[in-house]
Amino acid sequence: MADPNLVDFYGRVARIEKDHARGYGFEARGTLGRSAYLRPRKKSPFRFVLPAMAVLACGVTVKGFIHQQIGGSVYDQRVAALMDGEGFDRLGGYLMKADVMTLWVSDKLDTTIGTDI
Repeated sequence: MADPNLVDFYGRVARIEKDHARGYGFEARGTLGRSAYLRPRKKSPFRFVLPAMAVLACGVTVKGFIHQQIGGSVYDQRVAALMDGEGFDRLGGYLMKADVMTLWVSDKLDTTIGTDI
């Protein structure tokens, strides 16, 4: 008859050898060893949301700076000139159109730093 303790022992040895083949070492519980860095991470379906929001915020801020610097009437004239163009000029005119957030950023910059920079 096989000793049940011996079967358990060989099972543990097989598990340790399998972990060694994966690149794991002996680690104490509660410590950060190699296995903490080698585990595959779950990919979030929202991993592009934060970078997209950051790009959008930067774009609105730049538009607000431009609107505050050159003034509202000149800005609208330049956007109208872009809208009269062809191809990508129309796309640029549509993207540079003064929206609510652009006007808000421009107003806050105007009250914070004034018209002279």
